[in-house]
Formats: sequence, structure tokens, C-alpha cells
Amino acid sequence: MPQWLWAGLWGLIAATPLLIGAAMADLISLGKRTIAYVMAFGSGVLISALSFDLMAEAYRRGGFDSTSAGFLGGAAVYSLLNWILARHGAKNRKRSGGHQPSESDNPGSGMAIAIGALLDGIPESMVIGLSLIGGGSVGFVAVIAIFISNLPEGLSSSAGMKKAGRSRAYIFGLWTAIVVISAVAALIGYAGFRGASGDMIAAITAVAAGAMLAMLADTMIPEAFDDVRNWAGLITVLGFLTAFVLTKLGG
Repeated sequence: MPQWLWAGLWGLIAATPLLIGAAMADLISLGKRTIAYVMAFGSGVLISALSFDLMAEAYRRGGFDSTSAGFLGGAAVYSLLNWILARHGAKNRKRSGGHQPSESDNPGSGMAIAIGALLDGIPESMVIGLSLIGGGSVGFVAVIAIFISNLPEGLSSSAGMKKAGRSRAYIFGLWTAIVVISAVAALIGYAGFRGASGDMIAAITAVAAGAMLAMLADTMIPEAFDDVRNWAGLITVLGFLTAFVLTKLGG
């Protein structure tokens, strides 16, 4: 199979838990605390992958300058776009409780939530494709981390959408579209930058890492802390340690 197809396939696999989480939210009535526990664990896994997989790879390819510029730039762009979307009703798009506005409460919030979900997913998928460039193999820990973090994201966000009165067709249509777009983003990450310099690949990888960390701080971690604040730190550390062990075993 061509490498660009492998990139798309890995992107598809990593994004599929969004749909699984949506199905769980639709079929099973899970408490907010349970969702928050999973969210905290997924946050820890993703932070570890950012630290020991993505940022380390960006530094190896391009050094401090490209990595630092990309990392700060990715976080800044994500934060700006997230702020704009929050003003249009997407602020609590990952919340499982009654935080999300309905369409009648905030017209256009459904589209803002959809764009926000897309904004959250594209950076994660891009780094999967980038990791294949130069004959490299897909970062095992990065794929596992994205896979794990997408489950609570789909679960929590879908539960919140359901409570806001959004239809089953909207919820599953949204996540199906995001899964497909994630696969395309991973494919573009490989095919679009295959001939790029090491500095360019490092910068783009760091941009994605910066956007992912900003997403964690803005959305996933607050959701976990809101409901299990006494244990959120410990569970996040457990997730971090899990990914750290996988990094060392995989290396």
C-alpha cells in the first residue's frame, strides 16, 4: 500500500473513537464523573505524547528555532480561533453537562461547535501524516494518545450535544464528517509536505503540538477538573505515565 494511503488509514483509525464515544453517549447513561475520569486520563496521555514524541521529533528535525516558533504559533492561532468560536456558542463544546447552548438559545451555535470540533481534530491528524515523511514509521505513542483522547472527547461532547437537544443525525453526522476529514488531514500531512525541508517539517509538527496543548488547556482539562477536581491531577499523571512507559518501550 502506498505511504500516503497508510497515512490516511492511521488518521482514520486514530479518529474513529470519536464515533465510538458518540455511540456510548447515545446508548449508555454514564455519569459526569466517569466521563471526567476518562477525560483526565486522556489529557495526561496526550500531554506525554506531546512532550516525548512530537516535540522531541520536531527538535530532532529542526532544532530550537523552528520548533519554538511553530509551537508558539500553533498555540496562538488555535487560541485566537477558539476565542472567536467561543463567542458564537462553541465555548463548552466538550462539556458533558448542560453547558452547551441549544440552537434556539444561540442561533448558529451548532455550526460553531462543528467548526470547533474540526479545529480540535485537524492538528492531531496532521502530525500522523508528518511522522511518515522520510521513511519514518507512524509514531506509535502519538497514535495511541490521539486514539485514547478522542474517546472521551466524543463521549463528553456528544453527551453535551444530546442534553442541548441536538438530534442524533446531527451528532453522528458531525463525528462521521470529522473522522473522514481527519483521515484526509493525515494524508495531506504526508503528501503535502513530503518534499519539505527538515526545518519546515519541524515547524509544522510543532504548530500541531502547540495547538493540541492549547486545546487541552482550554477544553479537556477544565472539563475533567470541573467534576473530579480532587482526583483530576492524579488521574492525569497516570495517563502521562502510561504514555511515557509506551514511549520507552516503543523506543
